[in-house]
Amino acid sequence: MNLNFPLDERFHKERGSHAGDDRSPFERDRDIILYCSAFKRLLSVTQVTSASAGYVFHTRLTHSLQVAQVGRRLAQKLIKKQPELAVVHIDPDRVEAACLAHDIGHPPFGHLAETILDRNANQFGGFEGNAQSFRIVTRLGVTSLDYPGLNLTRGTLQGLLKYPWTYSRRPDEPTHQTGKKPKWGVYDCDAATLTDITGDESGGPFRRSVEAELMDWSDDVTYSVHDVEDFFRAGLIPLHLLKSYEGGSKRKERKRFFEYVVENKQKDEILNGLSTEETEEIFDNLLHFAAFSFEQPYEGAREDHAQLRRFTSRLINRFINALRLREASANDPRLVEMDILPQQEIAILKQLTWFYVIDAPALAMQREAQEKIIERIFDVFHEEVHARIPSGLLPLYYRDLLKYSSLTGADKSRLAIDLIAGMTESQAIAVYQRLEGIALNSELDKLLV
Repeated sequence: MNLNFPLDERFHKERGSHAGDDRSPFERDRDIILYCSAFKRLLSVTQVTSASAGYVFHTRLTHSLQVAQVGRRLAQKLIKKQPELAVVHIDPDRVEAACLAHDIGHPPFGHLAETILDRNANQFGGFEGNAQSFRIVTRLGVTSLDYPGLNLTRGTLQGLLKYPWTYSRRPDEPTHQTGKKPKWGVYDCDAATLTDITGDESGGPFRRSVEAELMDWSDDVTYSVHDVEDFFRAGLIPLHLLKSYEGGSKRKERKRFFEYVVENKQKDEILNGLSTEETEEIFDNLLHFAAFSFEQPYEGAREDHAQLRRFTSRLINRFINALRLREASANDPRLVEMDILPQQEIAILKQLTWFYVIDAPALAMQREAQEKIIERIFDVFHEEVHARIPSGLLPLYYRDLLKYSSLTGADKSRLAIDLIAGMTESQAIAVYQRLEGIALNSELDKLLV
């Protein structure tokens, strides 16, 4: 990746004057993202389980705001602690803007919908939430009639590239069923935009920018800690039963969880090779550091609020301090490094959510219903975008794209995916109900605008 391009340069020349606007280009990026409709949509997109379940769970919107806060504070800390390296490589506004936009392409119903859309898009480049985020900010978002996308700077777009390669250029991963990494940052149909950002036509893989490294770590820190917080409060993750009690017998629940961590095929690679005893020791030391003092489930008392807030605050502070900058060398071009222990700690926290929430039988019925919704909507919209005489089912924005643009068959199929990925969960449910005749309301235009 050519990191010597003018990072504050925008893709498209803007008309008019910005006289009186004292914001830097990256401050403007942050504000553009914060006010775009795709960002506001995240209020009604699940983080892990639906916020309508009766608990104050994090949504993709609150998660993104917290990732941005952690990312900005991390950048500022590095500037204070390592100014000789940080001032050359880091801009806090660029980090914050990338963090705000990192989940902007996340589809309704989370990773379940991501899997279904990827399966349906298999013949024309797949679906991936990170690539969809890139597509929204560079092509689908609207801030002007003069150009597509949000017209962000190159620096912010580089910070958004958590996986800096296209679908066709994704690296090998022998352990995955496809033989390739299951993640990518740019669809093949958007490869020209990646070339504009990087100055390289290869499609990657490229070295990640420092901002992308900070965004990725901030994302890991935020969702691992706050998912555990959410589900302990809701009574789903029994942290109090997983604590080690000196002199006491090993609890059955504790044994069950750590056996899962060691055996789970979906666990992070960073945990490979750890024994059950080693995993327990890492977890116990982390709870001790974070002053986890609950002896019983969370009940909502004032003391419970205070203890849980102290617990999550200390965890986030620990992980913010885990990352540091380094001098790149010919043998190792990395600019960011951290010890292995905090990465293992984060991975174990993620396993709590996998074991007690994502893999829990209680969510199976919900996932079945959500899969049915996404599959049905895709079938209808995919047929509509390819119809010789459209029925008017699609919202006006997509009708205009089909009417006035010269699109290939793959381009039209991609539009159907774009429309679904841009829905909120309430919109997806309402569209499904209308399509199935469960709810008879007015045309879809008023629902999908």
